[in-house]
Amino acid sequence: MRPLVAITSTMLAEAGPYRRNQVALYALYVEVLERHGLASVLLTPAHDRASIEAILDRCNGLVLSGGEDIEPERYGEERREGLGMTNPARDEMELEALTLALERELPILGICRGCQLINVYLGGTLYQDLTLEKPSPVRHLQEEPWEVRTHRVSVEPDSRLAEIVVSDNLVINSFHHQGVKELATGLRDVAHAADGTIEAIEWDDDSKPWLLGVQWHPERHEATAPVTDSDRRIFEAFGREVEARARDG
Repeated sequence: MRPLVAITSTMLAEAGPYRRNQVALYALYVEVLERHGLASVLLTPAHDRASIEAILDRCNGLVLSGGEDIEPERYGEERREGLGMTNPARDEMELEALTLALERELPILGICRGCQLINVYLGGTLYQDLTLEKPSPVRHLQEEPWEVRTHRVSVEPDSRLAEIVVSDNLVINSFHHQGVKELATGLRDVAHAADGTIEAIEWDDDSKPWLLGVQWHPERHEATAPVTDSDRRIFEAFGREVEARARDG
């Protein structure tokens, strides 16, 4: 049987022909996990705490997906110019899911918003808009298609990420206008852009359960990537951890 992974999703207000709340997630997340032998179930803002707990009791991993901006009040700031669309119900659901996943020592992969959420949950802060608060020549919100990679990141050579991707230099896609500002205690910056923007985070203690947050979208290139590609290696590593968790219970 395939190990089960929970993926967080969002809710669109008054969507569809009947103008009712609608759960939304790019199908690519599900497809990528299936290619790595993992089945998935969605966590949504419509789920209450008891349902989130019941789902994670049956899962062996958690993926925090990309999406809207996180409410600034979650990291002690007021709204500033440049802040995009937020979804408080999604924030609440994902923070609850992250709490429960950490308690259960599940492998956790945070993608884009998911990387930022991990930092916020642990006490870090965010740039509400990089172009206004941290202007630089690096384009973090690319206009090129999903599958195009647009800038380089340097990977810390002694990190778990470096072991996974087998490189200290990557070229990534980039679809974010927010980013980690103050890094939370307990985390380390393991990849950064030329302008210093943090692009990946993990625990600063290797003895802790598997956790990785990446600011780019590895799922958007993985389908066409060779087996040695860094994005594919990230999902392979996550899959191995999920399978080990499923075996060990």
